[in-house]
Amino acid sequence: MNDIQQSFARQGLVRPRGSRLLGGVCAGIARRFQMGEWTARLLFVLILMVVPGSQLLIYPVLWILMPSEERVALVTPQPVHPATGGPAV
Repeated sequence: MNDIQQSFARQGLVRPRGSRLLGGVCAGIARRFQMGEWTARLLFVLILMVVPGSQLLIYPVLWILMPSEERVALVTPQPVHPATGGPAV
């Protein structure tokens, strides 16, 4: 599961902390594809209406697979200063 979340994070699919309505999935998709959050939410709902009930499966799965912004910040390795071995400033 961590490999999938790391892959999503490398692709820029993370759930931002500040602009969540429910889980932050649509806000993360909007940020990744550089569109407005409400535009992404509307497109998400319209696309999922093609297959009724799919939103009950797709949104929770994306919620689980897309890492939260804080988690990515905690997991991201900090650069190490070559002389001291400590964090580079």
